[in-house]
Amino acid sequence: MEAAINRYRILAIVVGVMLLMVVFVGMPIRYIGGNPTPSSIISPIHGALYIVYLAMAYDLWRRAQWPLKQMVIMVSAGLVPFLAFFIERRIVRQARETARAVEQPVAEV
Repeated sequence: MEAAINRYRILAIVVGVMLLMVVFVGMPIRYIGGNPTPSSIISPIHGALYIVYLAMAYDLWRRAQWPLKQMVIMVSAGLVPFLAFFIERRIVRQARETARAVEQPVAEV
């Protein structure tokens, strides 16, 4: 499960950075500067990486056997600027706790 956690973590950070680039670089240059080129390059890259991020989030969600609410939280991380970084830390912490709980042997009664 650690590999799934690491894949999710990397994609969450990359998608978060790309979203910040779209919002704080691409859009201002497009609408204030009148140049749509940066936005037309950055936005599709963010979109493609977000799709890969969704696949990694689904993989981690499935392995951890979390409720659907957790998946909704993970999906929202790529849609709101700065949220990806907070959600990523929370999800990785919870995933590692889940992995430790699964790895610990059950005491026989």
